[in-house]
Amino acid sequence: MSRERLEQVKDIYRRSFPEMADYADKIPELLRDPIRHGYRSYLLIAEGTGARVDAFALMMHFPDSKCCLLDYIASRPGNRGGGVGGALYEATREYAQQLGAQALYLEVEPDDPRCAPKETIGPQCRKRIRFYEQYGARVIDGTQYHEPVGDPPTTAFLMYDPLGSKAPLRRDAARRAVGMILTQRFGHMASPAYVRRVVESFRDDPVKLMPPRGGADAVLSRPVDTTHIEPPFSLVFTPQHEIHHVRERGYFERPIRHEAIRESLEHSGLFSKVAASPQGDKPILAVHDADFVHYLREVCAILEKSRPVYPDAFPIRRADRRPKVLPEQAGYYCIDADTPLYKGAYVGARAAVDTALAAAQEILDGRKLAYAACRPPGHHAGPDYFGGFCYFNNAAIAAQSICTRAKTAILDIDFHHGNGTQDIFYERDDVLMISIHGHPDHAYPYFSGYENETGTGKGLRFNRNLPLPPGTEEPAYLDALERALGYIGKFRAEVLVLSIGFDILKGDPTGQFLLRPSVFRAIGKRLAQLGIPMLVVQEGGYNIRNIRRGVTEFFLGVQ
Repeated sequence: MSRERLEQVKDIYRRSFPEMADYADKIPELLRDPIRHGYRSYLLIAEGTGARVDAFALMMHFPDSKCCLLDYIASRPGNRGGGVGGALYEATREYAQQLGAQALYLEVEPDDPRCAPKETIGPQCRKRIRFYEQYGARVIDGTQYHEPVGDPPTTAFLMYDPLGSKAPLRRDAARRAVGMILTQRFGHMASPAYVRRVVESFRDDPVKLMPPRGGADAVLSRPVDTTHIEPPFSLVFTPQHEIHHVRERGYFERPIRHEAIRESLEHSGLFSKVAASPQGDKPILAVHDADFVHYLREVCAILEKSRPVYPDAFPIRRADRRPKVLPEQAGYYCIDADTPLYKGAYVGARAAVDTALAAAQEILDGRKLAYAACRPPGHHAGPDYFGGFCYFNNAAIAAQSICTRAKTAILDIDFHHGNGTQDIFYERDDVLMISIHGHPDHAYPYFSGYENETGTGKGLRFNRNLPLPPGTEEPAYLDALERALGYIGKFRAEVLVLSIGFDILKGDPTGQFLLRPSVFRAIGKRLAQLGIPMLVVQEGGYNIRNIRRGVTEFFLGVQ
């Protein structure tokens, strides 16, 4: 879908700017490789019916200068008018503000004969300037920015949009922004001497702005409208998680965990809410054994409400020797004595799978980040077993649905080793699995998660474990994260599935690390720098205060 949209954008660009048609082919590279260019490019599109791109805006973000440059904005020929240009510019302002920019700059053709040859000045020049003046943008005056540059020489006015601020444009801020724009965006045609001369020509403080051309239509400052762009992330949830509620002392996996997450993100403005819907058996059977799935469904159906069954015998597996009574078979399928079979467990686990799959679809539809607020968690559930409060492996099922369309890596940062996810992908090379966790000498599930477990057969070296000792603090944890990111980069992943657990924080009843909530901001920021779509799947975390603080810090880092 993204490729198709890009092709439409390139076509609109070529038809709108035929004299610079070759630049259209550079747009995908600008979006893909921000480090090489020294700024990050964003493409905003206005879609009509049938996924038709009606208009686009290409914007550059210079975070060090806290500003953006609107490089191009254009509508499909024959589709101008109707307000699409205004809506797109308002969306551009909104997104610039979301990125933390304090100013939006843009170039326009001069409408003043003192600055441009008369033959190049047409009625469209003044009309375009008046259009931007409606939003509080002004032409910068008293500088040499409009001095011709390039071969053949071109000239332009620089307009400044304060994005709703009424504060004047200070000289130092303008100099930093203009220096960055001329060096990074136009460095191929602007010599260092030219850049220095233009930057130094900004002598007034505050910077002088030309009087508006628009008369009554011009405004001094127009607030940014925040209704044009969908929130960048999606939050997927289902109320069916409440069906699974084991009301027993010491059972930490409770519905309040889910409520704490939703309440913490409710007013962040970062999320579109998406409801999960039933997805059937096929995605589950792509990961889990059919007999195991059948057993969970049947045994949960016959159990009495409020009477959980805990496994109490764990034989070495013999498929031909199982008790006749289904509840007594629990030890055959379970890896511990702390995860009960319960009347609502199967329905709740299916709802968690549907949540993860809906979030995976959001990623496949082009969403930058989707958060599957799954409950119960899933990363301890293997191909044919459950345990660790987990029944079906939500992250693995979601990754399986994505990996046929995009190269997928799984990073598990729950305190406990993602043993189930490891077992599911251990012999495969199409999904990279990495887990950072408490050392199995000291932490559940004890029998897996050692560093020498690197996969077998085709999967050799596609499984990585980074176990850490009790008492681990932030520097050591972030060092392990850098190692994990190195593996992901070498794998050239196109999508990251993140199994997130807030039990890595100090004070969790099941964890042993000494990490503060602020570590999640650092983790989020570093993962965002990968520049690939991210599906976040909720795993553990059982201290409610830590959940509230951890989830907030993580998404502050990611945004």
